Amino acid sequence: MSQNIYDNQAFFDGYAQLPRSQLGLEGAPEWAAIQVMLPDLTGKKVIDLGCGYGWFCRAARAAGAAEVTGIDLSEKMLARARELTHDSGITYQAGNLGNLTLPSQAYDLVYSSLTLHYLPDLAPLLATIFQALQPGGWLVFTTEHPIYTCPVRQGWLTDEDGQRSWAVNNYQYEGQRISNWLADGVIKYHRTLGTTLNALMAAGFTLRCVNEWGPDAQQIASFPALAEEAERPMMVLISAQR
Repeated sequence: MSQNIYDNQAFFDGYAQLPRSQLGLEGAPEWAAIQVMLPDLTGKKVIDLGCGYGWFCRAARAAGAAEVTGIDLSEKMLARARELTHDSGITYQAGNLGNLTLPSQAYDLVYSSLTLHYLPDLAPLLATIFQALQPGGWLVFTTEHPIYTCPVRQGWLTDEDGQRSWAVNNYQYEGQRISNWLADGVIKYHRTLGTTLNALMAAGFTLRCVNEWGPDAQQIASFPALAEEAERPMMVLISAQR
């Protein structure tokens, strides 16, 4: 079972204060780059994995999608999504991406934003997504960049077999990371960029775009705190096709 950190009240309250929570997609500086990666949604069936407040679900309908399904592990996030949504073409469901099942060839687009780094293993979900897409269907997702999920630090690292090694920069050491962001004990999983891309290809996907996103000068001028993300990417944007 994946950690349901978004139902932690302290985390949920902190998340609600973020610009992307209060402003929606307009508060997500990477949104313009994501839009370029999306296929034409007119008449399409779309599913959003880790839908949160449902911002993308509503945007997909506004872009012409025929049906949109939003799935999230957090009941608090789903409750907020339902409050904000007044559209019978959007359905929200509770679901754990770690053991998700989806109908075969049911969707034209699978979308996910800043969610997959909560999963210890991508392979089962990618296999599920691949069979759930129509031939030619798209997977577009963002995840925290491994440069961001892997802090530079010194210390002894212990792998799953109990072997210990000394590391100064543990980028190559994949696995669980625990951070104190919005709440203590937030569990995420670090994997190299190569591991993510190879997992996509192993699942049968054809890569279409990989964007190690960073803000432009205008965005930094408007929001100086984004300058840190120009020094090292916080997220990577990926599109792939069945």
